[in-house]
Amino acid sequence: MIKKLNINKLEEVMEIWLETNIDSHDFIEKKYWIQNYDLVKELLKEADVYIFEENNIIKGFVGIVENNYIGGIFVKRNYQREGIGKKLIDFCKNKYSYLTLHVFKKNHKAINFYNKMIL
Repeated sequence: MIKKLNINKLEEVMEIWLETNIDSHDFIEKKYWIQNYDLVKELLKEADVYIFEENNIIKGFVGIVENNYIGGIFVKRNYQREGIGKKLIDFCKNKYSYLTLHVFKKNHKAINFYNKMIL
């Protein structure tokens, strides 16, 4: 279910990235995410990106960049609250000796999620 991203599926991952960021960050203008789309797409090519896929549907992904930094975990709106984010975190915990990340203070949902994951 969790595997390394095949670059051929990058567009599908980017759609999830855009939709999830717009939904999760109502305190940031939508145009910010749209303007950064191409930059993030290029950065993802250099990152370790792992997708959660079932029945040929990418339901979520995590991106790990240099120094074991979680660039983000993104789960498609329709599949949130199904444990996919936890599975992605657990996968990364087993793969990397440590992980770091940053979260916007106003993104309470993400803060709560990550706090649950460190226990």
